[in-house]
Amino acid sequence: MHDDAVIDRPLEAQGLFSPSVWSGRIFNGKWSESAGDPLTVVEPATGATLGVVGASTPASVAEAVSRAARAQEAWGDLAATDRSRVLRKAASLLEDNYDTLIEWIVRETGGLRAKAETELKGTIGELEHSAALFIEPEGNVLHSPDPQRLSIARRVPLGVIGVITPWNFPLLLAMRSVAPALAMGNAVVLKPDPQTPITGGVVLAQIFAEAGLPEGVLQICNGGADVGEALVTAAEVRMITFTGSTRVGRRVGELAGQHVKKVALELGGKSPFIVLDDADLDAAASAGAWGSFLHQGQICMASGRHIVVRNVVEPYLEALRERAERLKVGNPFREEVALGPIINRRQVERVHELVTTSLAAGARLVAGGQYEGAFYRPTVLGDVQPGMPAYDHEIFGPVAPVIIAENEDHALKLANDTEYGLSAAVQTASLERGLRVARRLRAGMVHINDQTISDLPWIPMGGMGQSGNGSRFGTTTNAEEFTQWQWMTVGGTPARYPF
Repeated sequence: MHDDAVIDRPLEAQGLFSPSVWSGRIFNGKWSESAGDPLTVVEPATGATLGVVGASTPASVAEAVSRAARAQEAWGDLAATDRSRVLRKAASLLEDNYDTLIEWIVRETGGLRAKAETELKGTIGELEHSAALFIEPEGNVLHSPDPQRLSIARRVPLGVIGVITPWNFPLLLAMRSVAPALAMGNAVVLKPDPQTPITGGVVLAQIFAEAGLPEGVLQICNGGADVGEALVTAAEVRMITFTGSTRVGRRVGELAGQHVKKVALELGGKSPFIVLDDADLDAAASAGAWGSFLHQGQICMASGRHIVVRNVVEPYLEALRERAERLKVGNPFREEVALGPIINRRQVERVHELVTTSLAAGARLVAGGQYEGAFYRPTVLGDVQPGMPAYDHEIFGPVAPVIIAENEDHALKLANDTEYGLSAAVQTASLERGLRVARRLRAGMVHINDQTISDLPWIPMGGMGQSGNGSRFGTTTNAEEFTQWQWMTVGGTPARYPF
């Protein structure tokens, strides 16, 4: 994957992202002394230290929000084309630093190079599409009962946006909110996950500072739940975007509601992957393996339940087993592998507990079910039924639970038997049948003859039910999400009233 000279290149030599710039510091428009105890960033595959970032405290979060609010006034007044120019420059800088950023993503997230490339290209796409938002109409001219007065509805910035992001795709999932928020004239306070604050925070700080973003418009806050809650409850933050687990999302939504803030929640999933009895089983197994094992299953849209019609379940299980058993697991920075490490020891143990308790409840181990250190083998479970942990819970690991459906209607009933509604997929030889099933699936995204994982900058990304609160990320919806309406009337002659 890399030659030794690249692998062993000193981190100090990595230019724009050299730790000498940011180590032990926090970004508040410029790199400053850490307010809290610095955070050590660990490589999941080896346990080696990648760097040390500055940390925030609840008090320093309040200061960051106030700085952002002051900076937002001038940024919001700037011509949209000038804001667009900063975003385009940021995209160009990501391109210029492509190889260095790929290394950081691989090492910090434990993902494969292909995963890192997908993340980086998607991040560049978010910037490019957000930079084009200035062409959207700013509002509408409304009917006015007085022909001498103009009535206008216009979109205006919200002010300060708080962005809280997860560790699995930290750069992409941060930029998905940061770029459109900035494009629409807002300031941003970003809290990356404490496990991935380099690609989730340092990179964005450096890229935007170099691109000419005015000081203070972007602030980074690192830390745990106390820092996150301080960001959500800060009075000058008018919107929170959160990507992460449904459990934490409920708390974010609760706090945002108490403080009358707009909130966009993109949460967990248990996405159904339906295999009907007329499907191409080899193609279905290929898609199913990808949907469950990509990035070690650590994706909210992962294929969490393989719902297979009974008369094809055994050949499907065999095809899935063959794929699982030939996939190599290891350190993606040093080896050519198909799966890298699970993010931390706690998550490894959680994945294994869900597997073993499901086996104890009657599931059948078809492949995998073992781990060594941070590396969990791709696992296939047969005879999974409702009520088993592997059926009910989001696993966030490389596990493919296979559930038997008696027919198409039963498959649909099982697919919709969940509190989640993020993504879904159906495999069938009949396009008419696929469309019929897709229309009845309760999910924000549905794919016919594909797997459940897909995201592009221009789609309305988001889920139903406990997978989200109805907000959507993407350039089809960003102009609406990151602004608010203001009604304005204009008359040349002052209005007069009876008193």
